[in-house]
Amino acid sequence: MNEHDLHSTLKRIADALDRLAPPAPPEIDFSAADAFVWQADPAWLEPVPKVNRVDLELLKGIDRQTEILLDNTQRFADGLPANNALLWGARGTGKSSLVKAAHATINKKAPGSLVLIEIHREDIPSLPRLLMMLLDEAKRFLLFCDDLSFDTQDDSYKSLKAVLEGGVEGRPANVLFYATSNRRHLMARDMIENERSTAIHASEAVEEKVSLSDRFGLWLGFHNCDQNTFFAIVEGYAEKFGLHSSDIDIRREANEWSVTRGSRSGRVAWQFIQDLAGRLGKPLDME
Repeated sequence: MNEHDLHSTLKRIADALDRLAPPAPPEIDFSAADAFVWQADPAWLEPVPKVNRVDLELLKGIDRQTEILLDNTQRFADGLPANNALLWGARGTGKSSLVKAAHATINKKAPGSLVLIEIHREDIPSLPRLLMMLLDEAKRFLLFCDDLSFDTQDDSYKSLKAVLEGGVEGRPANVLFYATSNRRHLMARDMIENERSTAIHASEAVEEKVSLSDRFGLWLGFHNCDQNTFFAIVEGYAEKFGLHSSDIDIRREANEWSVTRGSRSGRVAWQFIQDLAGRLGKPLDME
């Protein structure tokens, strides 16, 4: 094969490899949005033009949790030391809503000062790659994982432990991590009992997994609300969206709605409000 033929062959091989290679991820423009979703494969951040959230003042019965988380988030946005936070407790009690509302409140005071990035539970092992992308950025990033928990034989929690505190590189100074979970220790009680019953050194086996929650400097507990708080949530929504009607006893109907669902929470209140707005023929615009 002469030199010309070799050059042509190599060019065809290079062109074929280019066609087989995945397209390069688009450049990330952090000014395009205040919130993004991390896509692990391929590794890129998808902008979220409009975040699904509620106003901070509509979150009732969690005043202390709101004060603590908002103060921690503000310190981080100001470039001061702040703690990773675990918001744990009953379903539908405002954990994820509070994270998104705190982010919106901070950015309302200083637009663009804080970028919210949601990472899905199944993408936790790719977290170190995301941190490498954010390391040299000038902005400050609030990473958020909703409904975080770990089951038997799931070792991905080790990646999170290293990132939060224990790794050589650690968490970048411009990144903070917030997570919500129904479990205080991020693992089911039967998993803890199983570890105790089967391990040679039961306390050490449990400690390995339970210690993940210790990496969060803030633990904020959320519990099912009482009836008065439930009514306050419903009436707050009704006032915001103009859903009052002389033909409707909102408290009576809201109470009946909660009884049929077997619980009282912010989520149940919002579901009632959606039903009420639909019956009244009124849209629900969160802006």
